[in-house]
Amino acid sequence: MANTEAEIQSIKQRFGIIGNAPLLNHALHVAMQVAPTDMSVLITGESGSGKESFSKIIHNLSHRKHGQFIAINCGSIPEGTIDSELFGHEKGSFTGAHEARKGYFEVTNGGTIFLDEIGEMPMGTQARLLRVLEYGEFIKVGSSKVQKADVRVVTATNVNLLNKVAEGKFREDLYYRLNSVPIYVPPLRERGRDVELLFRKFATDFADKYKVKPISLTEDAKAVLLNYRFPGNIRQLKNLVEQISVLSPNEKEINGAILESYLPKDSALPALVSGQNGKDNISEREILYKVLFDLKKDLTDVKKMVLEMISNPGQAQQILKNNTHLFEGIEEAKPENDQPVVLNLNQAQPSTVQVRAEEVQDITHEAEDDSLSIQKKEKELIMRALSKNKNKRKYAAKDLGISERTLYRKIKEYDLEN
Repeated sequence: MANTEAEIQSIKQRFGIIGNAPLLNHALHVAMQVAPTDMSVLITGESGSGKESFSKIIHNLSHRKHGQFIAINCGSIPEGTIDSELFGHEKGSFTGAHEARKGYFEVTNGGTIFLDEIGEMPMGTQARLLRVLEYGEFIKVGSSKVQKADVRVVTATNVNLLNKVAEGKFREDLYYRLNSVPIYVPPLRERGRDVELLFRKFATDFADKYKVKPISLTEDAKAVLLNYRFPGNIRQLKNLVEQISVLSPNEKEINGAILESYLPKDSALPALVSGQNGKDNISEREILYKVLFDLKKDLTDVKKMVLEMISNPGQAQQILKNNTHLFEGIEEAKPENDQPVVLNLNQAQPSTVQVRAEEVQDITHEAEDDSLSIQKKEKELIMRALSKNKNKRKYAAKDLGISERTLYRKIKEYDLEN
């Protein structure tokens, strides 16, 4: 046990990992154990929690450490080009393919590929990736020649992939193939006093960078720091310390009031960031609109589901199963005797469901109207985000709280490319 602790501390020093939280140490221990093998690893954790650091640890502790390591964000590559990026293409295989190109799997042969945001990978690309994992081979876009690939695949996600599987957006066979060894990277709020250690580390780094005195925290400021949830995790904490270091260079000690003045007031809202007052900024009201319209969209989906169940009562159970994502977070209803209520919709007979045709028509029209209203507001928000960020999609996607690939698809859907 003592040797294991010493090895973990050595890994922390080598890769700049700060903290002593039990969950962090467990994740490092698993990474050390799996690194010498060629098993697939799925790293889970919130955005900004440091998942990429674990992929580098796995690579550098493996027999592939002298091979190439490449990190790819699947959410930032447009759906139409991701196959070419990963597997390469032949000359003339599509418009703009003026010459043949090697993909990342060919370039990284003998090394490690880290696929971040794996949940954003298109279904077609998932099938190609599964073939690489199962048989160690791939085919370039526009080619019929099978090529071999000796590549270790490490993946990461900040979403629940099993939910994606249930929604039909992620292959179940690929999920279990990737999840040979799971590693959970805890968010900052689950790491206790690690947040203080990280704050001091970043304060020292930025003091050296900007030639200012390193800032420190009073006891009440430490309490504020420990109680804040940090939805952006380590990335958010680092940005916070940099802001304070630059904007409060004469403050040697930061008290609770000063620290609170730098913390976002509405951290529970979606990641639409409101800047200073200006005509191009996304207002707080629009953030609330986004929340409300997301709720309204769910309501519309429920209405459509009810309509489908009315029309096909014999398939009601399957329809419910296909729409389980609409009821996430809702506790199961129980009667007074605390026994779960079991509703067997397969026993429902068409004659037991009586709905007038005009009522069905009203539900349909209302759902359509809601859908159009949501689309209009969504398009408006995307236009504002693009305008605010001068059409830089990376930053617009960040403001909207969606991936670049999703934004790219929405831009095409609403014909906003011009």
